[in-house]
Amino acid sequence: MKKIFMFLAVIGILTVSAQFQSANAQDGSATTATEVVASDSATDWTAAGKSDEPIHQQLKAKFIEGGPGFMSLIFLCLILGLAIAIERIITLSLAQVNTKPLLEGVEEALKNNDIEGAKEICRNTRGPVASIFYQGLLRMDQGVESIEKAVVSYGSVQMGQLESGLSWISLFIAIAPMLGFMGTVIGLIQAFDAIEIAGDISPNLVAGGMKVALITTVGGLIVAIILQLFYNYIVSKIETIVTSMEDASISLLDILVKYQK
Repeated sequence: MKKIFMFLAVIGILTVSAQFQSANAQDGSATTATEVVASDSATDWTAAGKSDEPIHQQLKAKFIEGGPGFMSLIFLCLILGLAIAIERIITLSLAQVNTKPLLEGVEEALKNNDIEGAKEICRNTRGPVASIFYQGLLRMDQGVESIEKAVVSYGSVQMGQLESGLSWISLFIAIAPMLGFMGTVIGLIQAFDAIEIAGDISPNLVAGGMKVALITTVGGLIVAIILQLFYNYIVSKIETIVTSMEDASISLLDILVKYQK
């Protein structure tokens, strides 16, 4: 499933990049004309005209104004982070099951001295809890201590699988604002270069460079906020599943001790 989401993410990035390049080529002359406008009335008229555009056109314009280089990298962090987050949410949703019917079925099978039936119930039940139960039932003849060690060890393995991919989401959360700040610094450098070439501090030169610089910062922060919300939601689901795993494992050990005696 991860490969599918990564493939879709790459396709989405290529599609959006092509659209922005096409829009950049079409709007090149209009952007140049806008940059030379200096009067306040003309600026107000341009802003009023843009406010009537659809939201996706406004976002596209801001993307182009921020610079395709850094904005593409920030957008890449968003696409990859969302792809991993959605994959994790789907996986965790499938792993979160009601453990009560599983416990009742295993206890009923053990009550009838049907260990193979209990194993079959675990095999037919999805989720990490059923996998842990199955590992414990495989060691029924080795004593309670061996069962407990197997449950604890395999529980750690299942927990590691649940947390898979979180490090990548954390990486994108950290990188996106950094790329935005880097774009800001580069935009300021370009503004000062323009001032140096012009030999005069023109409000248009300073405002243009500052605008481009701040757009990248805003983009990076927005991406980080979106991915942080997904990250916290995924962590909360993992904590819920781990708590369920621990409770079910304790109940399983109690059942095994009861019927072994």
